[in-house]
Amino acid sequence: MHRGRAYLALALANLFWAGNYVFGEMVTAEISPVSLTFWRWVFAAIPLLVLAWAIERPDWRAAVREWPLHLLQSALGLTGYTLFLYSALGLTGAVNASVISAINPATIALAAAIFLHQRLRGLQIVGLVVAFAGVTLVLTGGDVLAVLEQGFRVGDLLVVASVIVWTAYSIVARRLRTPPITATAVQSVFAVVTMLPLVAVVGVTLPTTAGSIAGLVYIVIFPSMLGYALWNLGSGAVGPARAGIFLNLLPVFTVLIAVALGQSLEPIAMAGGALVLLGVYLTLRVGRAGRADAATHPTPR
Repeated sequence: MHRGRAYLALALANLFWAGNYVFGEMVTAEISPVSLTFWRWVFAAIPLLVLAWAIERPDWRAAVREWPLHLLQSALGLTGYTLFLYSALGLTGAVNASVISAINPATIALAAAIFLHQRLRGLQIVGLVVAFAGVTLVLTGGDVLAVLEQGFRVGDLLVVASVIVWTAYSIVARRLRTPPITATAVQSVFAVVTMLPLVAVVGVTLPTTAGSIAGLVYIVIFPSMLGYALWNLGSGAVGPARAGIFLNLLPVFTVLIAVALGQSLEPIAMAGGALVLLGVYLTLRVGRAGRADAATHPTPR
């Protein structure tokens, strides 16, 4: 793939993932996070299997042999992550959630240093500190004393939980040999099957309003399918370290979509987001000359 087309593919992947925040907030205003998570993977599973076959031509037997890891990854990244995120969106909003989530590449780099013994260079450590300072600014709203008295907002804490779960997903993913789109397809099947007991207890509903139906269709097609495909095509062409820089576009696109739909922006969120983006950039910048691949896994927003 030509480098220009690869960059376009990476940018579009982040645009599609950004839409997941905005439309996820819209859909969860009508149906539960459990319903949205379940229907997302029900409708995406078969198309993902077809997409994996068309793009990667995988060895399905080899993929099935890794089923314990796929089961764990499904619980972490496809079920756990999306449940936490969709639960948060109705409480904190798409912009705040995307700003906090933007720290993911930095948290993955930190986890890789702790659990995979990858070396962190000086500028990367500075980047981590700056990124965490940005998230702290968003979480506290710039008023630490008020947070100490009243506690953190539940929605923000749920986003933090989603970041932790996705960090674990990204670290475990390094043990998989299954190609990425194939892995996502297999894990989506596991997600549907393992959610059935929960669905039987709490029940699920489908959206009925035109806006929520359109939002669910968007989430199934763009973040779940096309986002993965475009990311992996682009990342394969330019390398994971360079591709990781494009993750900085995620909160930017989320803000642009939210503004286009009439949402207001808080100055604190913008200031915190700027710090997070700067910190992540510093963390990944050093990695281009070293080993930062653990910090550049795609984030299936």
